[in-house]
Amino acid sequence: MVFENLLNPIFGPLLNLPTLWAVILLSFLISLIITVVYKYTTNQDLMKQLKGEMKEFQREIKELKKEPEKAMQVQKKSMQTNMKYMMLSMKSTLYSIVPIIIIFSWMSTNFAYDPILPGQDFTTTIVFEENVDGTVELSIPKGLTIDGGARKEVKGGEVKWVLSGEEGEYLLEYIFDGKKYGKEILITKENRYKEPMKRIKGGTINSIEIEHNKKILLNLFGWKVGWLGSYIIFSILFSILIRRIIKVY
Repeated sequence: MVFENLLNPIFGPLLNLPTLWAVILLSFLISLIITVVYKYTTNQDLMKQLKGEMKEFQREIKELKKEPEKAMQVQKKSMQTNMKYMMLSMKSTLYSIVPIIIIFSWMSTNFAYDPILPGQDFTTTIVFEENVDGTVELSIPKGLTIDGGARKEVKGGEVKWVLSGEEGEYLLEYIFDGKKYGKEILITKENRYKEPMKRIKGGTINSIEIEHNKKILLNLFGWKVGWLGSYIIFSILFSILIRRIIKVY
């Protein structure tokens, strides 16, 4: 991630918290930033006026149920006002969209998966283009062990190995057709991991993947929610609360 080194000193301490609490805190922070930026980059008197007009149009439409032609005319006015409101809102979004995307990227890099723990079995897979034959060898550094042979035939367009190892950062090397392809992995008790997938361009290999379990933060009556779903839930709640507290229209 391009901005990881920039954001780690700022948000890195959140990795020491349970991930759910880290997501809750970032949801509040992002909601606060978006709401404050919105409040001070829009004409709140005008926004309040437009909201009032839309409510009045909705009231008129309900009263004109038996007069569809008049109701349609009011509906058109309501849509025009709503469009104006949305356009004014969009302008404020431009001020916050870039930093929010950067923070989102950091969250995706750090909150999407569980780490590989010391002694835990995990799978690495090398995925090929269709109709590729041959033998692949996996070279591992000291501290890792392979369950089975290091050399395997390509079958069904992929090759898998089961590994485990001690705590540390390692470089796996995949040797195919005289070429070496590297993939970093991290084994740790901390809430960290390396990007699970590495894309390979311009060759017979599509990708190299490291198996990670997806991190589940909430279990809502059987609906297992990861970091993004949890963020959406809490950001909606925080946005509603913050808008009411600082009176945003």
